[in-house]
Amino acid sequence: MKTILYFLIIISFTTVDAQFLLVPDQVFDGVETHKDWVVLIEGNKISQVGRRAAIKIPVGTEEILLSGKTLMPGIIEGHSHILLHPYNETSWNDQVLKESPVERSIRATNHVRNSLMAGVTTMRDLGAEGAGYSDVYIKKTIDQGIIPGPRLLVAGPAIVATGAYGPKGFHDGVTVPLGAEEASGNDVIATVRRQIGNGADFIKIYADYRWQTGAPSQPTFSLEEIKMMVETAKSAGTHAVAHASTPEGMRRAILGGVETIEHGDAATPEIYELMKKHNVALCPTLAAGDAILQYNGWNKASDPEPERITQKKKSFQQALKSGVTIAFGGDVGVFTHGENYRELELMVNYGMSPIDVLKTATSGNAQIFHLEQLGTIKNNQLADLIAVDGDPTQDIKAMRQVYFVMKDGVIYKNEN
Repeated sequence: MKTILYFLIIISFTTVDAQFLLVPDQVFDGVETHKDWVVLIEGNKISQVGRRAAIKIPVGTEEILLSGKTLMPGIIEGHSHILLHPYNETSWNDQVLKESPVERSIRATNHVRNSLMAGVTTMRDLGAEGAGYSDVYIKKTIDQGIIPGPRLLVAGPAIVATGAYGPKGFHDGVTVPLGAEEASGNDVIATVRRQIGNGADFIKIYADYRWQTGAPSQPTFSLEEIKMMVETAKSAGTHAVAHASTPEGMRRAILGGVETIEHGDAATPEIYELMKKHNVALCPTLAAGDAILQYNGWNKASDPEPERITQKKKSFQQALKSGVTIAFGGDVGVFTHGENYRELELMVNYGMSPIDVLKTATSGNAQIFHLEQLGTIKNNQLADLIAVDGDPTQDIKAMRQVYFVMKDGVIYKNEN
């Protein structure tokens, strides 16, 4: 078995001045593929891209042969929970109630490392799920070079309407930690400001949820409350996204001004048209529902397809047909960190072409998440690059094994 080299490098002058010439079989630049291209890295940026004969290679450049590999931008994971681990290991309730924020943060150091080694160089974390601002602090330790991990965009605690979130099932005299911060009415303004002031990069709103255990999801915040949160976030220079699965919850979130809808399980063609009109993207999180049903006993190899999967396929295919913008994000944490490829494969299985899925996970997510220097391989972009065997634009399963990982010009993995 090949040895995986992990270079946990503290940034120094020699690292900043490092020069690498990456020589793969082909380059997927975030939009299309190119045979016989090479990529020159100087410091933490891509300085030249194209055929070798056209590249001016500085003296002292280290050449890295990536034979049989496709070089591509690092994956941008759009929906993760670095403070969660799979529910078949520990239920969500027990993670929130019995695992301290310290324990969960220690686990998260493994989670972010595993995602990075799987080719995820940027990741949006959609809420600490009861661990306060732990995601903010984990981001800080990554940025300071204390632990390896993707670039993080974090939501902090996230915001839920008073009474709507869990854990539930306790009498009213018991105070339990909640998976998100409660707010209602004009208090939502102070909550948004507090979360941004405490380090949240953006605001996550639960636009619908179950009011009681086992009940179906219902809209939570009013349209006016959502508008107040969005306006407050924009005034602070950021934006809001929404967990939403019901048509009415989605409608309020869209009209309220959020930038992405997370999940969107019961979206209708009318909702997709509204999303297109207001330039709102859908992050479908296919892999989360797939994983949860397997935890509940569904054997994918032999059992009939559950209604929830059938409905999710139908909804996703309607989204593709409508032309709504799709974001890549699997809700990793519900399933194992580092297996982000599950969402890529399901997106293909549910109707997207492999190359369109890869566009979504690179240049597409970069555009949706305002990451202007990421998601593509071209001059002056940040050097976040990965390599896989074969051609993932033809066979998405190639993404299961990532052989090379570079983030910000630093090599974290080189298995050749």
